[in-house]
Order: sequence, then C-alpha cells, then structure tokens
Amino acid sequence: MSPHTLHDRRSLAMHQLIAERIRSNPGLLEGPRARVAEWQRSQTMNPKYPRLWAQLLNGPLEELIHVLLDPGEEATELRHVSPFAGILDTDTRDRIYREVKGQLEAEGRLAPAR
Repeated sequence: MSPHTLHDRRSLAMHQLIAERIRSNPGLLEGPRARVAEWQRSQTMNPKYPRLWAQLLNGPLEELIHVLLDPGEEATELRHVSPFAGILDTDTRDRIYREVKGQLEAEGRLAPAR
C-alpha cells in the first residue's frame, strides 16, 4: 500500500467526523470561510482550491457534506488542501490516525509496525 493511500484514508475519516460536526453546528463553517478568503487574498496556492472551497462553503450545506464524504479522486484531491484545521483537536486526530492504521493492518493492506 502506498503512503498516499494511508494519508487519503485518514483524511477521509477525519472529514467524515468534520461533516458530522458541521451538520450539528453549521457555525463551524465561519473559520474555514475566513481561511479560504485569506487564501484568495494571499494567492499563495493554486487558485483552483480556494475557488472550489469558497463555492462549497458558501453553497448548499449538502453539497459540501457530499464532498467531505466522497471517496472519489476529485474530492480526495480537494481534501488535500482542507480549510478545516482546528475543527478536530489533536487527541481526536491522533485517535483517527491509530484507528485507520489499525483497520488497514487488519485488512492486510499495511504491514504492522515493528
């Protein structure tokens, strides 16, 4: 298994939890909206990502949730440049990292750590 697969599975798991939290509290979108606006002002990355995130963050909630949960290639690429930093605390991220790694090891898709 490539390290990218591990990263992508961890990212998807984290964004699944982020989606749940946003559904319960749409006010959580204010931080990501501000972050994307700053990305647009600073022009420090490919403008495609801030543009797409801005559309999603300011559009229908269900479209955003769909992208956060979509395991497809385009959504995976977009999650590589995620504006949702800070929604999950360090302990939660660490737990997700361990759980995903354990799942992949159990599936035989990742060699257990020695």
